[in-house]
Amino acid sequence: MRIAWTNFTGGEVAPTLTAGVYAWGIETVKLNHGIAAPTSVGVEFVRNNPDDTAPTNYRLRYKVAAVDADGGISVASKAGSTLGKHPSDWVTGNYVRIEWTAVSGATEYNVYREEAGYYGFIGVATGTSFIDNNYEADTSDTPRENWNPFASGNNPGVVAFHQQRMVLAGCKKDPSYFYMSRTGDFENFRKSRPVQDDDPIEYMIASGAINAVTWAASFGDLLLGTTGAEYKATGDNGVITAKVSYVTAQSYWGSASLPPLIIGNSVLHMQRHGSRVRDLYYSLEKDGYAGNDLSILAPHLFDGHTLIQWAYQQTPGSHIWAVRDDGLLLALTYMKEQQIEGWTRHPTDGEVQSVVAIAADNGDALLLVVKRTVNGQTAYFLERLADPFDQADDIRDAYFVDCGLTQKTANPTDTMTGLEHLEGRAVAVLADGSPVEGCIVHNGTITIPYAATTIHAGLPYTSVLSPLPMEGQLQTGVTLGKMRGYGKCVARLFRSVGGRYGADMDHLYDFPFIPAQWGEPVPPFSGDIECPPHGGQATNTSVWLVQERPLPWQVIAIMADVDFSEV
Repeated sequence: MRIAWTNFTGGEVAPTLTAGVYAWGIETVKLNHGIAAPTSVGVEFVRNNPDDTAPTNYRLRYKVAAVDADGGISVASKAGSTLGKHPSDWVTGNYVRIEWTAVSGATEYNVYREEAGYYGFIGVATGTSFIDNNYEADTSDTPRENWNPFASGNNPGVVAFHQQRMVLAGCKKDPSYFYMSRTGDFENFRKSRPVQDDDPIEYMIASGAINAVTWAASFGDLLLGTTGAEYKATGDNGVITAKVSYVTAQSYWGSASLPPLIIGNSVLHMQRHGSRVRDLYYSLEKDGYAGNDLSILAPHLFDGHTLIQWAYQQTPGSHIWAVRDDGLLLALTYMKEQQIEGWTRHPTDGEVQSVVAIAADNGDALLLVVKRTVNGQTAYFLERLADPFDQADDIRDAYFVDCGLTQKTANPTDTMTGLEHLEGRAVAVLADGSPVEGCIVHNGTITIPYAATTIHAGLPYTSVLSPLPMEGQLQTGVTLGKMRGYGKCVARLFRSVGGRYGADMDHLYDFPFIPAQWGEPVPPFSGDIECPPHGGQATNTSVWLVQERPLPWQVIAIMADVDFSEV
């Protein structure tokens, strides 16, 4: 893990970063916030016909809404009214003049007239007055009214975006409801009367129990996870509207509150109690969504624990990085189209607190916040996972330490500085491609026994690979429980240096890598190399491959001859 910034210290989440300036703050979301409504709406009925003597005893009412340059529409003004005649009784010369005060930022105004209890749209004005020449009031287009379903502390805990709407759900007082904003206006929850297609949406998931919505994801359909089941929300032709929406259950596993990950054609979510990872994908046979338990082959990584955060690193490798509640970092290699699913543990000296993947030049960069104890004090480090050791990389650029730094100089030197963040710690060092042991940071500095131009230094870690005991079906029966011993073992490596092998962690042998010339680093090796574990017979014996040095180590395959005992 390459450290990106080190000044992330102390117990408060208020970083001061040396490599950039970040301003953190919390702002209150203002729903239905926009251009103000017009005021002082004046209305005058004009006869303008000397032959018109009909009584003016019908109350005409009008409202006006302001429109800004982005098309945002205000709520309607208070109604302005006057006595006149019903529009069906108007004769030549009759009209109504409507005037109002200008609104700052308005580019035009929508005018509405009351008809059968509704205010219907009759026209647009670019100024502050409008003449109603008995236009037909369109009561399918009415002024908007403020509506805030999150008032009085009914704050949502889930947010997503779907079909140009913001989705809010898991509210404190209405945990089984989900709400959707107006189309194309994420913070606008203003309603129309009667309801229009682009009006905000309110939906209660009726399931026979109060199951809180824990996550939402836009995945063609709107997928919703609750504590009791997973649902699909859709509408006619797949479009959810305020008039037409359907919610149907897809599975009944229940979901934890960890936000889901969308990976290719699948959605990954955490099962209800936070100890199982499942995926959801569209199944043609089911004509709905199906899924699998992705943690079934590694239950020991989750028993008694929950995942508190995760992130998806698409390239390189297609990995899901998950933070366990005890600070252990887990990785799931997930390639559904290849049916590849595998979990690994990534312990480090300290506890991982948070993880995020962001786009970088050559893939996704993984950033982690790690809590460590350095020089007797707790510190928080913002670190970046180093890029993989590629085929064209020189061994001098191999980077395999945690919380480390790289020093490159034009002239060789036996001193590396800038390691104050690891004061007093024993560090792993790679100097010009060769490992150096026994270095301890003092006053932010280490000294190595020879001069080098490229030095990597950081906390050491150990990589361990040991397959489960090999089992098979013999003519005499299954091999489970039988004594077995490993004879010839071969490891297929790719661009690897160093490493050890053996029957267990207490009895390891070095791989016989030596440099081509004295004083030069060992070049990376690709090919097959024998590694007999030299262990006795046992029912659970295996072969162990271990890398303890800050060097590249990539195992492609392991092949072994196993002798089974009949005893």
